[in-house]
Parts: sequence; C-alpha cells; structure tokens
Amino acid sequence: MKITNSEYARRRRNLMALMEPNSIAIIPSAREVLRGRDTEYPFRQDSDFYYLSGFKEPDAVLVLVPNRGHGEFVVFCRERDPAMELWHGRCAGPDGVCAQFGADDAFPISDIDDILPGLIEGRDRVYYSMGRSTRFDRQIMEWVNTIRSKESSGAVPPGEFTDLDHMLHDLRLVKSAAEQKLMRRAGEITATAHRHIMRFCEPGMFEYQLEGELHHQFALGGARYPAYCSIVGSGRNACTLHYVENGAKMRDGDLVLVDAGCEFEYYAADVTRTFPVNGRFKPEQRAIYDLVLAAHDAAIAQIRAGNHWNQPHDASVRIITAGLVELGLLEGDVDELIVAEAYRDFYMHRVGHWLGLDVHDVGDYRVGSEWRQLEAGMVMTVEPGIYIAPDNQAVARKWRGIGVRIEDDVLVTAKGCDILTEGVPRKADEIEALMAA
Repeated sequence: MKITNSEYARRRRNLMALMEPNSIAIIPSAREVLRGRDTEYPFRQDSDFYYLSGFKEPDAVLVLVPNRGHGEFVVFCRERDPAMELWHGRCAGPDGVCAQFGADDAFPISDIDDILPGLIEGRDRVYYSMGRSTRFDRQIMEWVNTIRSKESSGAVPPGEFTDLDHMLHDLRLVKSAAEQKLMRRAGEITATAHRHIMRFCEPGMFEYQLEGELHHQFALGGARYPAYCSIVGSGRNACTLHYVENGAKMRDGDLVLVDAGCEFEYYAADVTRTFPVNGRFKPEQRAIYDLVLAAHDAAIAQIRAGNHWNQPHDASVRIITAGLVELGLLEGDVDELIVAEAYRDFYMHRVGHWLGLDVHDVGDYRVGSEWRQLEAGMVMTVEPGIYIAPDNQAVARKWRGIGVRIEDDVLVTAKGCDILTEGVPRKADEIEALMAA
C-alpha cells in the first residue's frame, strides 16, 4: 500500500501546469538533525519534497523546469559511496534516482553549485519557499549573485521570486484515492491502539506506560512512528492542551486524555479520547464528556462538500456554550455569550485542522476574506474540548480540573463525510463497557 511513481509524476505535472512560462521550481529536502553529540534524530523527509518525489534521503534538491528539453524533473542527491554505505546503509545515487523515482536527470549534490545557477539563469520566475531554511536561502542568493556578477558577459539573472507554498499546498489539500487509502489505514491502526490502552489502563500506572503501549500497537500495525508527540494527560494534566511530559501516576477517580496518532507511509492520523482511569465516569465527568460529544457530533453533521470550513466550528461553539449555561458554568443569554466569546475560558481552540502528510497539514482556511469551501477529498480533524482549570475560582470545586477532548479524522465526501477513525468508541457507555471487558 504505497503511492505509485505514476502518481508522483502526476503531482509534478499538476504543479508545473500552474507555473508561469520560462520558470523553475526549487524544493530542498529535509536535513539530518543532531540529537546529541554524534547521533541524529530519526530522519523524516520534508513533506513537500516527498509529495513530489517519494524520495526519502537527506541532502537532496528537487528541481522542476517545465518544457526543458533535457528533462523537466531534475534531482541533486548524494553519490553512492561503498565505505559510507557500510555504516549508514545503501543510498540511491543519481542513477538510482532516475531508475527508481523517475527523475529525468540527476546529479551529485556536490555539483549543485556548478549546475543549478545555469538552470536558474534567464528564468522569468523562480518558485521557492523562502524563509524555511536560512542556510538554503543563503545558498539561493549566492547562486543569484554569481549570475549577477556575470551580467557584463551576457548572463541574465532571474526576473522574480515567487513563494511556492500557495500553489503546492492547494494541490496537497485534496487527497487522491491512494492517499485516502493510506489515511484510512493510519486511522485503523490508531483506533486499534486507542482501544487497546482503554483495556490496559488501571489506577497506579504512569502516563508513559500508556504511551508505550500506544507506540507498541502502532508498530504492530505497521506504523513505526507516531505522527507527533503523544499526549497522555491524567487529572489536571488534561487541562494543558499540549501536555507531553507524560510522567504522572494516574489516580483512581481521574480522567485521562490521550491524544495520539500513528504515521503510516508518511500520512498522519490524529485521535483523542478521554476516559476514566478506573473505567467509570463520575457524574461531573460524565456531564462534561457528554457535552463535548454532543459538540463533536454537531460539528461532524456540518461536514460535506459545499459547506464552508467554519461551519463545524460554529456548530460546536453553540452546543458547548448552551451546555455550559445549562450546567451553571456560564450565565447569560447563549447568543450574547457566543458574541462575547465567553466560552473561550473553557474551549479555547478551534474545532479542527487539515490532516495529511503533516498532522497540522497545509492549505489555507480562507480564500481571500471568505472561509474556504469544503471539497470532496479534503481530510480534517474534529476535536472539540472543554478544559476547566484546576484553579478556576469562578466555578464550583466539583468541576475543577476536568479536561475532555474527543477527536476524529474526517474525510469530506460529495454527500457528507466519512469518519476514518470510527473504530474507537466515543459514547461514555461504550467506553465503560470496553474497559470493563
């Protein structure tokens, strides 16, 4: 289950079709990053670079030159070196990039200073995402200055630079059938892991033990890495939105909020479930949980092609605000409280984000001044939450320290939507039944 070379080629053609005549696009790979004195973090390719090539090695540059006679898809990469491969494993080399990844032309990365300025020279437009890498920005400017230094000899510097992100990220926003299959599988693996830790959890365990079980289940399902730092926050820790210490002992009577998803073939899942450590919700916990679930369901009901991005969020805000009034956590008219954003003391984030090669995936949420219209093939999260700070003196003590979030991954379809993470129970009764079993 992988993206084929023909799909990567189609992606490159789609991007080049949007580029101006006599232009060039330059996309550098990710770089290896040191973790300690002489060890690196696990390498993960830049998502834009991977989207256009499927090539997973560092120290590479992808170049697209529409209508170039010698080939439009050009790659600079590491040369093969048997001595280095003995230590670090085989690399493709220029010949391998052409044979395995469909490059029209490939050169050693060590030759880039000699070759790439010649490809840039005379172009009316250079597409490049400035500001991501200070090092590569500087290298681009050095190549341009090299061309400028030869103007008296007839060299022609590029006319202008244009940010590549907008065009490329709009292409990434709508997922192909193959991408949808990979994301569905990521959702299935993640759902299995969340069900497992609900059965595994018991008072006295540490949060990191649940984290370890999650990652083990990801690997058993064929996903070696999580898509992001897993959040396992019990008790008051659930009220810290991006809590990743995962070091506390889980207490009888507390809730635990688990926000974790695997990465499968570079595509992310992102799921949150909140459940009682001992398997039974207290009345106050159940009241908040059921309110968040109602907001979650109301948001999903608004997801279909033709609706705009903000409709699910608006639906969740109305349900949560009305529910907080009913529980006595807010006072006043619901419409006036929404206008005043009084709910933000308890629900301070938006209902979701795009999902894909990145867990917070690319793509504009507005087009001009209007919310983007949803299209079939887009994938988004739905994750309403209520977080009642432990030191919130404005509410009764029984509510303090309760944090609940419920999150699923949702594919927009022509007639509605498809929940890719349906396999994890959401209803409180279902969770209690699973934990009791």
